Amino acid sequence: MRGRAAISVMLMVSAGTAWAQTRPATAPVVKPATTAAAGQPAAIDPLAPRAATTAPAPAQVTATQPAGTDPLTPAPVVELPPAVWNASAASELLAYVKAVGHEGLDPRDYNPALLETALKSGDPVAISSAANTVWPLITRDLALGHVRGAARVQWFVKDPDLPEGRSRELLDAALAGRGVAATLDGLLPNHPQYGSLKNALAKANKADSATVGAIRLNMDRWRWLPRDLGSRYIIVNVPGEHATLVENSVTRWKRRAIAGATKTPTPQLAVQATGVVLNPWWEVPPSLSAEVARKGGYVAVKGKDGKVQRWRQPPGPANALGKIKFTMYNPQNIYLHDTNNRGLFDARSRFLSHGCIRTEHILDLAAELLSDDGGEWTREKIDAVLESKKTTSATFVKPVPVYIVYFSLAALNDGSIVKYTDLYKRDAPVMAALNDRDGGAKPAVRAAAR
Repeated sequence: MRGRAAISVMLMVSAGTAWAQTRPATAPVVKPATTAAAGQPAAIDPLAPRAATTAPAPAQVTATQPAGTDPLTPAPVVELPPAVWNASAASELLAYVKAVGHEGLDPRDYNPALLETALKSGDPVAISSAANTVWPLITRDLALGHVRGAARVQWFVKDPDLPEGRSRELLDAALAGRGVAATLDGLLPNHPQYGSLKNALAKANKADSATVGAIRLNMDRWRWLPRDLGSRYIIVNVPGEHATLVENSVTRWKRRAIAGATKTPTPQLAVQATGVVLNPWWEVPPSLSAEVARKGGYVAVKGKDGKVQRWRQPPGPANALGKIKFTMYNPQNIYLHDTNNRGLFDARSRFLSHGCIRTEHILDLAAELLSDDGGEWTREKIDAVLESKKTTSATFVKPVPVYIVYFSLAALNDGSIVKYTDLYKRDAPVMAALNDRDGGAKPAVRAAAR
């Protein structure tokens, strides 16, 4: 564990310098994954520093509701005429496409030859047609990621960064003076870890295709997430085996976590945590019903016909959820919780759960969040409820977003990288889709006129 703890200390870097560090002249050094020492919080880690400010947010364009219409009725989608490009703007787009490899994407996916041919022809109609074909392809991938569909593997996160009509709004703003490159840069992830990965990609030995590919696919995973994760959020990187609370772009709390075993992998999702349950009952999943039916200490829930429909485990020292669980409603039934076997946090590999996230010292995390924003729950009040043995719900004043993600690689300030174990074997389908022109799927890409 000492080696893992040592690297974890390296992850405690200043967020303000995550992307602004002097770039070393040597290629990145691959280092083994590490974890923090027990009970030791990390000030900053690669997955949780402050937002970067290098790329300005795209300008917002709002539509005006026609007079006399019901404001509750959605406005119809208006088919706009194709945008008219000039040669200068199209050339700027071509230059961006040719350089998009710096973002871990393949320029060939955006048909630069089509733009080159049109520009050489000097035909304004051909130039506009070619640019309008390329624009929605590259805006989609910069904002939402190139990989999509089943290749993401158990992905349950909605990305709001490019809604219907937004691509055309951005195009109009770009052609009106904002600039093509500046507009496209505004779609990139602004989390410093994306910038650090981009730096590592630039420093990587191009002959090391495995490392280059690992950096590229994890850059794309950042594009899958919303650009704005919120001013306060919890992020759990499953391969990193840690849960982190971030507030105002600084790591506020970080502890070890236990994620799903290979037979019951933890999905990738985004959900709102609204509070906690103290002294919780454990509602046994149907997949485990046969196993617990043979054990004592469980309560059968029967239907009107007298047949057992499901099992529950009452609160107490043997309860699998421990003393507390977070309230995080999601169809996958995944949440953060305590455990009755805290010694497992010392395990070298902590992929042991049925999918939920067992979180070390989670009572401390709950106490902080319950007292935030003027909350009335003190640690003393929490301890009194726990002592009472009564199941009690407590609500956060403001919900907290929780992101459960799967980053198999992180970049450090010095250009070196940390590789985590890809225990669920999710990298291979992502890499294959990243190298596929259609990102592993063949969705219809709307024209830039929409």
